[in-house]
Amino acid sequence: MDFQIIEEEKFKYVEQGEGEVILLLHGLFGALSNFSVLIEHFSEKYKVVIPMLPLYELPREEISVLALKDFIVDFVNFKQLDNLNLVGNSLGGHISLLFCLHHSEKVKSLTLTGSSGLYESALGDGFPRRGDYDYITKKTQEVFFDPDVASKALIDEVFSTVNDRKKAINVVLTAKSAIRQNMEAHLHKLTMPSLLIWGKEDKVTPAFVGEKFDDLLPNSELFMLKNCGHAPMMEHPQTFNRILEKFLQSL
Repeated sequence: MDFQIIEEEKFKYVEQGEGEVILLLHGLFGALSNFSVLIEHFSEKYKVVIPMLPLYELPREEISVLALKDFIVDFVNFKQLDNLNLVGNSLGGHISLLFCLHHSEKVKSLTLTGSSGLYESALGDGFPRRGDYDYITKKTQEVFFDPDVASKALIDEVFSTVNDRKKAINVVLTAKSAIRQNMEAHLHKLTMPSLLIWGKEDKVTPAFVGEKFDDLLPNSELFMLKNCGHAPMMEHPQTFNRILEKFLQSL
């Protein structure tokens, strides 16, 4: 399913459905196809909104997780959104945590899946290896338990990004900023209902990271999915949607 990307002022976003808002924040490689099953399912009962993070538009000196959080604050204010059900994958989870820390009054619930913010394993040291398609294929496949989930379109997107010097530098700087912006000392302040959906075989934010989030967040529930890597909404979309829907209905 193709989703219309709306462009207004400095924002690009997808908006599907009507009702209570699910605000979905993507990670470093956040193609809309990663979330197609989720969007189609939840847009029947909710307004699903996905802002495109300006990962490649920010000036190099401004690149940080905090700057991305500020961008989401601007977007939420621009759209006049409230009572948010935040859903964040990977870097998007980290941005969600920072948003909740500074603007908890706008948040109804928080869902994290493979979130950074405590610990994340770099997929390679320093600057990504450019021009080697087989290497990029291998590294992209390692994100998943089932390597076949890494479609050619996704591999091509990652390959294109790391071979664009500006984009690749932005990815590295964003990842380093995420490591510096550790959230451990702040998680006790986030008292909203929180759902954690984690892949048991996640190599980027391993299972112990999900367990640590569960220990530190005051009002959380953890679901650990077997045979699943860093992107549960892609590898087990039906299970992910079922867990998330039950959580939202319980609020």
